Amino acid sequence: MRKAFSLIEIMIVIIIIGLLAGLVLPNLLGQGEQAKRKIVCIQMKSIKDALKSFKMQNGTYPTTEEGIAALVTNPDPEKYKSFPDGGFLDGKKPLDPWSNPYIYTNDDGKIEIISLGADGKEGGSKENADISMSQCEAH
Repeated sequence: MRKAFSLIEIMIVIIIIGLLAGLVLPNLLGQGEQAKRKIVCIQMKSIKDALKSFKMQNGTYPTTEEGIAALVTNPDPEKYKSFPDGGFLDGKKPLDPWSNPYIYTNDDGKIEIISLGADGKEGGSKENADISMSQCEAH
């Protein structure tokens, strides 16, 4: 008596694996982009905390022109005398999950942090949509 699988048994297993993959893969696709969008919100919270520390030590947030880079290196030693040696972000300017820099604005003390999404361009929809700190805080 032979101890091997018949062609029909192998075909049935392949069909079952194909059906399972057809059910599971659509649910997994797109999860990577959702995870990146969640990471953006987490990073923005860290940047916001660093900005709060900057303000506590220096009395004001960095200007729009100074940007997030002001959390890494002191943009004006005369203006910011209480700047810590390592900065406020461990010595490196953060990038979003798509390796693009965050955009920072300071409009008379109202701060905003923006990621331009997967395409790195203003606007867009779905995974290319911009993500702002105010959107993250609303969720």
